[in-house]
Amino acid sequence: MTLQDLRMLLDYHYWARDRVLDAAEPLPHDQFTRDLGSSFRSIRDTLAHIYFAEWIWCSRWQGTSPTSQLPVEMFPDLPTIRALWRDHETKMRSLLESLGEDGINRVIEYKLLSGRPGASVFWHMLQHVVNHASYHRGQVTTMLRQLGAAPPKGMDLIVFYRERGH
Repeated sequence: MTLQDLRMLLDYHYWARDRVLDAAEPLPHDQFTRDLGSSFRSIRDTLAHIYFAEWIWCSRWQGTSPTSQLPVEMFPDLPTIRALWRDHETKMRSLLESLGEDGINRVIEYKLLSGRPGASVFWHMLQHVVNHASYHRGQVTTMLRQLGAAPPKGMDLIVFYRERGH
């Protein structure tokens, strides 16, 4: 994996994020927060979880291992989620650039929420963040369909490559 590969992976990640957020935008608040019986009860809660997972990994990469999840109340609506995530995107991209080509192979030690220690190669963790988000974006797509809302535009990696001409 190269630095350029990881830049492309982040480009894909945020492109797909924007597609799922755009699809959720027309929902009235009661549908956005409705308990649909998924891994995380609502579309809002699932989006908050995706953000939280990205945030906690980024925190770990910066030397801090948070000991609790972010409260879902921190994400009252879609505009708040979108704004927080766009700010966080800047941090993620900056962190990647600060590591450089050699730094992406660095093993970073951290603690899990349980307090157990962990250590992983940076680029493995970044791939995990993107893969984890893909899984949950699929859940949001299903929840949107359950509500009778339009699903996001295609979010497959190959669609991203085709649209970007790669």
